[in-house]
Amino acid sequence: MSAETSVPRPRESDVDVTDSALLNGLMGQTPFALAFFDTKGRFLRVNDVFADVVGVAIDGLVGRLPSETLAADLTALIEGAFRTVVEEDRGIHDGDQRVRVRTPDGETRHWSLSFSPLRDEKGLLRTVALIGADITESRQVEEDLRRSEERYRSLVEAQSQLVWITSPSGAVVEDAPRWRAITGQGLEEYLAHGWLDVVHPDDRQHTEEAWREALRGRTMFEWNYRVRTRASGYRHFEVRAVPIIRHGRVVEWVGANTDVTPQREAEEMRGRLTDQLGAAALRTARLQGATAILAEALTVEQVVQVIIDVGRTAVAADKSAVALLDSERPVLKLINGTGVPDVPGFPGDEIPLSQTSVMTMAVNSRRPVFAESPESLATQLRDAGADDETISRFTGHDEERAWVGLPLLAAGRALGALRFSFTRPQKISQEDGVFLEALAGQCALAVERATLFEREHRTAETLQRSLLPDRLPVVPGLMLAQRFRSGSRHVQVGGDWYDAFVLQDSRVAAVVGDVMGKGVTAAAGMGRIRNAMRALALTNPPPAAVLTGLDRVFEATEDEEQVTTLAYMVVEPGTGEGTLALAGHPPPVLVSPQGVPVLCDAEPGTPLGWAASRKQFRFCVPPGHTAVLYSDGLVENRKRGLDAGLAELCSVVQEAPPEVVGSPHLLLDFLVDRMLAGYEQDDDVTVLAIHVPDATKSD
Repeated sequence: MSAETSVPRPRESDVDVTDSALLNGLMGQTPFALAFFDTKGRFLRVNDVFADVVGVAIDGLVGRLPSETLAADLTALIEGAFRTVVEEDRGIHDGDQRVRVRTPDGETRHWSLSFSPLRDEKGLLRTVALIGADITESRQVEEDLRRSEERYRSLVEAQSQLVWITSPSGAVVEDAPRWRAITGQGLEEYLAHGWLDVVHPDDRQHTEEAWREALRGRTMFEWNYRVRTRASGYRHFEVRAVPIIRHGRVVEWVGANTDVTPQREAEEMRGRLTDQLGAAALRTARLQGATAILAEALTVEQVVQVIIDVGRTAVAADKSAVALLDSERPVLKLINGTGVPDVPGFPGDEIPLSQTSVMTMAVNSRRPVFAESPESLATQLRDAGADDETISRFTGHDEERAWVGLPLLAAGRALGALRFSFTRPQKISQEDGVFLEALAGQCALAVERATLFEREHRTAETLQRSLLPDRLPVVPGLMLAQRFRSGSRHVQVGGDWYDAFVLQDSRVAAVVGDVMGKGVTAAAGMGRIRNAMRALALTNPPPAAVLTGLDRVFEATEDEEQVTTLAYMVVEPGTGEGTLALAGHPPPVLVSPQGVPVLCDAEPGTPLGWAASRKQFRFCVPPGHTAVLYSDGLVENRKRGLDAGLAELCSVVQEAPPEVVGSPHLLLDFLVDRMLAGYEQDDDVTVLAIHVPDATKSD
């Protein structure tokens, strides 16, 4: 755009530039730069504005040629325009003559120059007039507009946007080359409503309805749809269009489509990864949970129950079964057979390895068996050599539609197999297979650990019971009773023991001991201490002497870490007179005929093997009274400390009925039942009663 439109074209007339009043008024008041030239091209008159623009004083211009006073580039422009006016007898008013000058304060200004011929009344050229207009502001506006357009164009291109325009009715009336380059449509195919033809069929109807709704309501159109590309694939686009409204009427719609395919694909990928990570985290959590539960299972029975629970929760199986290899025969023995159909011709709790089934295939191949449907199972059974009857037996089972067989392997050795079945076809992914194999590995370790535990447990229990006396001695004037309740149902065999025997002087020795620890080691230690104590008591029966001797035996035969406690007393039948010595053991309780308990206040001493001067104390069991020796399993457990247990023992004694108090056998049953009620037994319980009958009863 040129600034010359604001400059009035000089009227060709017989103006006399020598008219001082007119010329001075014009040149002094106008904001334009004015200069007049004679026919030779010399300056006749200039105003202050022109002199400021060219940076030359008026006196230095008048009467001189531009080449004598002005810069070369400005001289060339003025002289060229002057020759055009003179030679072609026409003015120059198209704004092509533009100059850029720098003001004294360093600012750059832009000027547009116009040249006009001035004639006298006879039509002779007398003067050429130069009029300069400052177009700096308009030039800046043009530059800003150009930059804005460039920025908008660059922004649209950078965002992969497709800009389009429609009529007020929504029909495409202008070409959109980028749209057609992507879709491969011709111009005629694209115009009007042809763009809908390349929208995905599933999106087309809803897109058209939404577009028409925006047209009716004259509201912004925001939508997304898939567009068929030239390569016959589809890409996702987000579209936004706005109505252009003038004087209350829509004159056109302008819209832009943005290709969001990469974002959509990234979102879908993130979604899939999130699902996969979530599933992996869930499988890991389930495996960790199963491992933690299996670690607490001690017996094979407990392990099998955990496996069944895990199959229901972590695997979502409808039925689960566990079978272990027989140690002597090539058969799988079902630990629980609820999830396995009967195999014709064989006992219900055994499956020979020669009989093809889900479990035997897993054991024989040492690999998992995944059958996602009856057809898949039939194929695998047939490949393993099963006959049609066996195949129909499995695949015809209406309740089962998918199967998983997992070998239980420990160091490459097969222990048995797991079997999970489902009442619906089950898709088993690679990740699911890895999880199931890891689960089978943990189950195999648990089964092996439980098998070893049960074997050691049986050995230790046999050893422990073989070391306990078959029966207590029968002595006139004294009644003995014992109760031994093993904690072996839930824990390993401990080292609790008791003994009673008649000394050479007819007195009776009674002892309850506890070798700390579990298993065969504790049971063997208990046997050594018991035998040593018998030998020492028969040789030198006073309790202090026996404990001193046991200390020496303990130091010679037992480990320093081994802790052994005992309560040992010698009592005279009939009178109940006796002595007692404790080696770190809980104190005996004396129960009167009225059911009043009294805890012995004798010094508890230290466990065997600890350097100490052993002491013995008088401990009398008057006629009608009962002394009760016991191991700490009676009064102490995970939820009850020793002090609380002793207090509770006294309370239980006071609750015993008279007929219970008078019978040592009934009293022990009462104490054991009441003291263990409400608690999980986590240790052996050993109790020994020494009752001295009343004189009348003994007679």
